[in-house]
Amino acid sequence: MKITQVESFPADQETLAGKYGMEQCVYKSSNGKLLKCCRREMNYDKSGKAAVLLFLHGAGERGDDNTSQLVHGAAEIIAWCEKNREKVLLLFPQCPEGMQWVDTPWGDLSHSLPPESESMALAMAALEYEMTVGEDETDAGRIYIAGISMGGYGTWDALSRHPERFAAAFPVCGGGDTAQAEKMKDIPILTYHGALDTVVPPERSRTMVDAVRKAGGRITYVELPDCNHGSWFAAFAEDNNWKWLFEQKK
Repeated sequence: MKITQVESFPADQETLAGKYGMEQCVYKSSNGKLLKCCRREMNYDKSGKAAVLLFLHGAGERGDDNTSQLVHGAAEIIAWCEKNREKVLLLFPQCPEGMQWVDTPWGDLSHSLPPESESMALAMAALEYEMTVGEDETDAGRIYIAGISMGGYGTWDALSRHPERFAAAFPVCGGGDTAQAEKMKDIPILTYHGALDTVVPPERSRTMVDAVRKAGGRITYVELPDCNHGSWFAAFAEDNNWKWLFEQKK
């Protein structure tokens, strides 16, 4: 899918996007589909190429306001990058209401890789667009992906379809198709899940971790014993997790 940026402007300071210093962008595909996305270049005054982080939000942040996707994760990511002077391009696409990054029920204990969803195809096309137009500024060997819940599913899905693209991944309380694990064995992965999760069963992470390990992959799994669905709060509060992510290179 080919895509181009058709709109970009600084976010209103009264919105969450404005608080986090985002550009609010709109991308349009060759077949007329639109993707809204918040974008921020951080520490571009530093020498060298920028890392790129694609963040996929959860179901509760869907919509078309191009700001709600920042409710979870953005604060911690931005704070860490500011503190550590990480040169990075941050991309926060927004999935429309009623759509999903991966077309599968979140409560199921397994699924087979479905056709790529429209929202995921648009998000990946936006990433490719940014890597192309920013070729001189961005590091193709340091592209990372992270996501929570519905976006955790999206992270596993992206690794299944585009393993060559990513230097590391940070899926939280999601799930994937275990039959795709062989494709991910060379990608460092850090994943979290709450043992008491009643929205996305912890079995979804456990089975993916087992499959990746059996394939010979490099994966770290943290299961929080007293946590329900919001395992991203603990995952993102740990500075060493972001340090680990941004240290990874292809």
